[in-house]
Amino acid sequence: MEAFAKLEHIRLSPFKTRLVADLIRGKNVDQAVAILDSLPNRPAVTIKKVMLSAAANAENNFKMNRDTLYVSKILIDGQGGVKRVSPRGMGRADIIRKPLSRIYICVAEKEEA
Repeated sequence: MEAFAKLEHIRLSPFKTRLVADLIRGKNVDQAVAILDSLPNRPAVTIKKVMLSAAANAENNFKMNRDTLYVSKILIDGQGGVKRVSPRGMGRADIIRKPLSRIYICVAEKEEA
């Protein structure tokens, strides 16, 4: 059984967010929280919130034990982006692209073998 949480339309670069996501993939939830707390970059805060939401969904909706949860899936997708116009000299304009991300995290109970 898996529980998930997702967050869409986040003003973070998908490339920078994937760098953080790769650090916690497959880790225990408590270990992942410790890793994310020690990271200084912005995506770590957002990923931590989504992961704790997925863990809370697992506890409350599926009656899973928090101690046995691990990050089974974490997907970071680019979501197009927002375009802004910056005026330049001689009547020209430049387009500024601001990327958007989508974060999807699944947590599952670790099977005791």
